[in-house]
Amino acid sequence: MRYRTGKMYDLSYKYIIDSVDGILRRLNTEYLDILLLHRPDALVEPEEVAKAFDDLHNSGKVRYFGVSNHRPLQIELLKKYVSQEICIDQMQLSLPFSSMISEGLEANMQTEGAVDRSGSILDYCRVNDMTMQVWSPFQGKNGTFIDDNDTYPDLNWRLGELAAKYDTSKTAVAAAWLLRQPSGVQLIAGTMNKQRLSDIASAADITLTRDEWYSLYLSAGHILP
Repeated sequence: MRYRTGKMYDLSYKYIIDSVDGILRRLNTEYLDILLLHRPDALVEPEEVAKAFDDLHNSGKVRYFGVSNHRPLQIELLKKYVSQEICIDQMQLSLPFSSMISEGLEANMQTEGAVDRSGSILDYCRVNDMTMQVWSPFQGKNGTFIDDNDTYPDLNWRLGELAAKYDTSKTAVAAAWLLRQPSGVQLIAGTMNKQRLSDIASAADITLTRDEWYSLYLSAGHILP
């Protein structure tokens, strides 16, 4: 759920409650399986979030709660007040956009990939048994990186090589790269195309080797110390 009206974010009690009621009406349903707070609100009062969560949970309108695009300390602030488990954080991650990974691999280096943009959120999710959901899993600089040979020639060559080995598609291999994460990520497909959905689903049957995983990472333009 996106709490954005005009040019602001709003995680106040009233806005959360009103938003959920509006969603339930539009979906013609009695409850939501899960509600995510989409992006942090700089003016958030976690006590109000806690009250909204309590009322939504106790009324049966929402079963589970999570966040998106939150750093660990922002989640910890909410957890200080919220009684329900915050079970998901939703972040952007793809082969080209892998700062959540590079910031750990390039620790103690003066490189672009070493910049901490997430607060080690992948490790935080593992420590706290939170599910990491990734959005835009096939995003590159100019839309999808798959078959973008002008921008990502090495990556597409390696994807094609592995697709041939596993008798599958480049999309499936790229999805398998994400699923190989020990944190147990979930992909947000972002498509209604049946073939593309089938390709993504087939990634669950592919377990890339460590060498294959790192070769894709390097072919996407990242470095290893």
